[in-house]
Amino acid sequence: MSQPTAVLHTHVDIASVPDETIAATLARRAETTPDAVYCRFNDDVMTLGDLARRVDRLADILSAQGLRHGDRVALMLPSHPDHLVAIFALTKLGLVRVPVNVHLIGASLSHLFDYLAPKALLADRQYAEALGHDIDKVDQILWRDQVFANRTNKDTDAGTDKRSDAKHSVVVADDILALTPSSGTTGAPKGVLKSDRTLRAGAMAILRLTGAQPGDTFLLWEALHHGAGVAVAISALLGGTQLAMVERFSASRFWDDARRYGVTHIHYLGSVLPMLLNQPPRSDDRQHSVRIAWGGGCPAERWTSFAQRFGVEMREGYGLSELTTFVTVNLDGLVGSIGKPLTYFDVALADESGHPVAPGEIGEITVRGRVPGLGFLGYFRNVDAESSARRGEWFLTGDLARQDAHGYLYFAGRRKDMVRRRGINIAAWEVERVFAEHPAIEETALVGVPSALGEDELKLFVRLRAGHAVAPLDLIQWCESRMPYFQIPRYVSFIDEFPKTPTQRIRKNDLERSVDGVWDLESSGYTLAKTRISARDRGRHA
Repeated sequence: MSQPTAVLHTHVDIASVPDETIAATLARRAETTPDAVYCRFNDDVMTLGDLARRVDRLADILSAQGLRHGDRVALMLPSHPDHLVAIFALTKLGLVRVPVNVHLIGASLSHLFDYLAPKALLADRQYAEALGHDIDKVDQILWRDQVFANRTNKDTDAGTDKRSDAKHSVVVADDILALTPSSGTTGAPKGVLKSDRTLRAGAMAILRLTGAQPGDTFLLWEALHHGAGVAVAISALLGGTQLAMVERFSASRFWDDARRYGVTHIHYLGSVLPMLLNQPPRSDDRQHSVRIAWGGGCPAERWTSFAQRFGVEMREGYGLSELTTFVTVNLDGLVGSIGKPLTYFDVALADESGHPVAPGEIGEITVRGRVPGLGFLGYFRNVDAESSARRGEWFLTGDLARQDAHGYLYFAGRRKDMVRRRGINIAAWEVERVFAEHPAIEETALVGVPSALGEDELKLFVRLRAGHAVAPLDLIQWCESRMPYFQIPRYVSFIDEFPKTPTQRIRKNDLERSVDGVWDLESSGYTLAKTRISARDRGRHA
């Protein structure tokens, strides 16, 4: 079967993506509203006029270095307004941005330079040691302290109408402007092709999900080597919102930063919500101007507790690097749902053969663009990965979901996180979300390990909250009444820190599959309650 037939026919309307490019939008807005605040960082304020002048200056420097439309330029910069300037300067010249995670070292960093092969690198000198001989793989190195040596928010020529003198290439809406490393939990990152149009579509999806209006303020804590941070930055340009930029995410300072800058919208992903919920309650937890918390990956139980404690409205969606920041959005407040597809996309849930699954059943999220230029554009120099990610015109996300009778979707984990145990398919997400509610647990990850029966046994990794302790058997007894017997892990292993992707996903491929010395339920002498695991059940699934 070439494609799923049970396409979700209910969509969320969103404005069409215009042909006006990012660079053209910045030029227009800087001309019409030059004094509008774009970004605040510590005590500095950068207006649209300031941003445009600094972008022009950097574009001139890059052009003078001989960089031309289509050349790949790596950015290895900290979270700072300079990084924003660099991103927009590349869009002006039609240069292809190669974002570099500033925490990469060794083989993972070398792979990025070998695979994406940037012609030039704009970096901060603090990363010179980590870069090592990878610097030799680029034709040109531009250090941040030199390129931005004379920067000020109010430049010396700020009172003039002088514009960039460089002969910049004409950039059109479907030009490729970025190679975003995919943040999958397994395998080497793949460079996702991102066009000017898809970058703007992702930003427009943020504005649609959040309902943000001109003058609203977003707390920009995301690292700009990740697509979510870039999408927030572009959304501020398109929607007239303001950015309150901080150097890094801090759970202890998060709400103080929000209060300081008058933030109205906060973004969450990965472990952000549990880290904020795990902060000691304060009397001013609700004393802020934040109205909307938006993002992806919030289970139903955490949704309610976060909304009630901090007095915010939750807006959940679903997106991925290969498409746009959001493919589906939940504007109706249905707790735990990732919502319905935006009109940019068709979405269908399919089984492993590509056949549609019935409402209520788990299927893989497959997506196709309904608008030219907004589908999956491909991977850089990786035909095999690109081919395996497609089924006809459909992109196979590798993510799982259920659909209810009204067309709302509910995320159900990763296809690669499906474990087959005694004839039953188990979604790791379903198990992890239960254990995450234990008061002593900070994070969990479930993986399959080899079984004598030829399928999988379940191994649960647990990171405890600071100052807490719990015995493995106590965890098993705690979960017995909360999940079916076949989801109860056989092995429990404690871990100090999980390996993470830039989006704070746990890299399960890096977790140890060996069970030597690991606590084993079957060796503990404990028998699961017979009311839930009978001899008949054992025989049926053996």
